[in-house]
Amino acid sequence: MPSAPSTLELAATVIFALALVHTFSTRLFARLAHLQPRHAGLWHLLAEVEVVFGFWAFVLVAVLFLLSGQDAAVGYLEQQRFTEPMFVFVIMVIAASRPIVRMVIAAVRLLAAMIPLPSALTVFFLCLSLAPLLGSLITEPAAMTLAALLLRDGYFQQKLSRRLQYATIGVLFVNISIGGVLSSFAAPPVLMVAGKWQWDSLHMLAQFGWKAALAVTVNAAALTWLFRRELRAKGQPGVGGEQPGVPPGVTAVHLVFLVGVIAFAHHPVVFMGLFLFFLGYSEAYQRHQDRLLLREGLLVAFFLAGLVVIGGMQQWWLQDTLEGVAPDTLYVLAMMLTAITDNAALVYLASLVDGVSPEFKYALVAGAVTGGGLTIIANAPNPAGAAILKSSFADGAISPLGLFLAALPPTAVAALAFWAL
Repeated sequence: MPSAPSTLELAATVIFALALVHTFSTRLFARLAHLQPRHAGLWHLLAEVEVVFGFWAFVLVAVLFLLSGQDAAVGYLEQQRFTEPMFVFVIMVIAASRPIVRMVIAAVRLLAAMIPLPSALTVFFLCLSLAPLLGSLITEPAAMTLAALLLRDGYFQQKLSRRLQYATIGVLFVNISIGGVLSSFAAPPVLMVAGKWQWDSLHMLAQFGWKAALAVTVNAAALTWLFRRELRAKGQPGVGGEQPGVPPGVTAVHLVFLVGVIAFAHHPVVFMGLFLFFLGYSEAYQRHQDRLLLREGLLVAFFLAGLVVIGGMQQWWLQDTLEGVAPDTLYVLAMMLTAITDNAALVYLASLVDGVSPEFKYALVAGAVTGGGLTIIANAPNPAGAAILKSSFADGAISPLGLFLAALPPTAVAALAFWAL
C-alpha cells in the first residue's frame, strides 16, 4: 500500500497544478499587459510560456525553504540533474547559427529540386518529415531548432492562415517527438532508459524507428496536400538565399562544434566548455554570423530547469499511477500524462519500477513519445520551437488549446503506427 504523501509533496503537487493552469492562461496575462500599462512589464513576463515553470519552481523552492530550512532547499536543488536544460540551450544556439542554417537550407533545396513538385510544397514537406527524422542523428532539440527556423522564414512570416499555423506546429511537435526514436541517444525519453534497459540503436530501429518514420511521412504528406493551395500561394522556400555566403571553412568549424556537443551530450562540463569556445569563435568571425539565439535559448533552458525542479517532487503520485497497469492501458495513460508533464521525466519515474515486462517498457516509451506534441511542456524540444515561431501568431503567443487540438490528428496517426503495427 502506498505511503501517504508528506506536506511538502502535497504542496509541490499543488504548485505543479498551478503551473499547469498558468501555462494554459498566458494569453490572459498578455491581455492584462494592455489593460494595466503601469505593470505591463510584469504581465508580459508572466505571459511568456518559457517563464512559467521557472517562476513556479522559485515558488516551490521558497516553500521548501520555509518548511524545511535552507539546507534542505539547497540540498534538493543540488540533487537535481540540469544536464538536459543546459544541453538544449547549447544545441539550440549552435544549430541556429547562420553557417548551420544555411547549410541545411542548401541541402533541403537540393533535395526539393529532385522532387517533381512545386518547391513551396516540397520544402514544406521536408521541413516536417526529413528534419524530424534527422533528429535521430543530430538530436531532437537541434532538429526542432532547424525545422522551426526554416518554417518561420519560409512560411510563417508570409502571414499564413491561423488554421495552417496551428496545423503546422501540431504536426511539427508530434513528428519531432516521434522522429527521434530511430536511435538510442536522440530522444530525451529514450535517453532516460536506454542504458538501464540495454536498448541500442538497432533495437530502437527495429521496435520503434520504422513505425515512427511511417507516421512522420504520413503526417507531413497529409498536411502538405490539405493546404497545398495556400502553401503554393504564400510559401517562399528560397528565403535566406540572398544572404552573404559563408566560407566552407567556417561552416566546417561550426559542424565540429555541433558534433562535439552532441557526442558529449551527457557531460555538461565538456559541452559547456565547447560552447564557450564556440562563442569566442563566433565573435572572432562575427561577419559570418546572425544574432545568436541566446535569449531564446536561455528562456527555454529556464523553462526546462523549472520543470526539473517541480517534476522531481511528483514521483509519489506518478509512480503509483503507472505501477501494475496493463500495457494497453499504460500506453494510453502515458500518452495522456505526457501532455501535463515532460515525457522524459515521466519515463524516468516509471523506469524506477522494478521487474517490469518488455511489453510494459514498450508501452511506456511509445505512449510518452506519441503524446509529446500535445502541449508545450510535453517534450523538451517543444519550448525551443515555440520560442522561434510564436512571434508569427496572434498576440505573439501560441494558444495551448489551439496546439492541443491541432496535434490530435497527427497524434492519432502516431498512435496507430506504434500500437496497431
